[in-house]
Amino acid sequence: MKKLLSSLLLLTILMSFTTFQTPERIVFFGDSITQQGVRPKGYITNMQEMLKAKGLDKNYELIGAGIGGNKVTDLYLRLEDDVLAKNPNTVVIFIGTNDVWHKTNPGTGTDPDKFEKFYNAIIKKLQAKNIKVVLVTPGAIGEKTDFTNEQDGDLNKYAAIVRKIAANNNCSLIDMRKVFLDYNLINNKNNEEKGILTTDRVHLTDTGNQVVAEQMYKHLIK
Repeated sequence: MKKLLSSLLLLTILMSFTTFQTPERIVFFGDSITQQGVRPKGYITNMQEMLKAKGLDKNYELIGAGIGGNKVTDLYLRLEDDVLAKNPNTVVIFIGTNDVWHKTNPGTGTDPDKFEKFYNAIIKKLQAKNIKVVLVTPGAIGEKTDFTNEQDGDLNKYAAIVRKIAANNNCSLIDMRKVFLDYNLINNKNNEEKGILTTDRVHLTDTGNQVVAEQMYKHLIK
């Protein structure tokens, strides 16, 4: 009996000096850019490597929830199964590119008022669960720096909508549109439409993934 009590006392003492930390679970919710983010050299994979290099990989669980071709309405429809079911602490919403891009091909984009309505509905459901929400503006549909990309006007408009939604809902904002524009002004001296941060004007090069990873890391990792 004394031996058992001594063992229990020792276990209690050891437990008092041990901190059990549940990792912060972050879900990245988006389209093909996020779907590709979990591949080798993708932005989510790069973030995991950055965390590991800093010895912080046990503190965070990064989960990709991206599906190619998705628009804001698609995110709303799969919110329960692909995000809420994972019980995240933080959700990063990186959407908007297809809502603009698909207006010309295949002609199934999202009107601004509908985009804003569904975006707000997603945030409302997340915040009702006390989940921190981080919004990301769409980065690029073409990389020309003289604003002659066909959909620059619309993309800037939708980025402005995301900024407004973030302010109205007290959400953190990662302004990837501004980051991409600033990067290309410095690094795209030949006014190329692709090949700097994107492979095809939209999807990310290795450099593009690293730029996104660094911005995400800066805003999400404490």
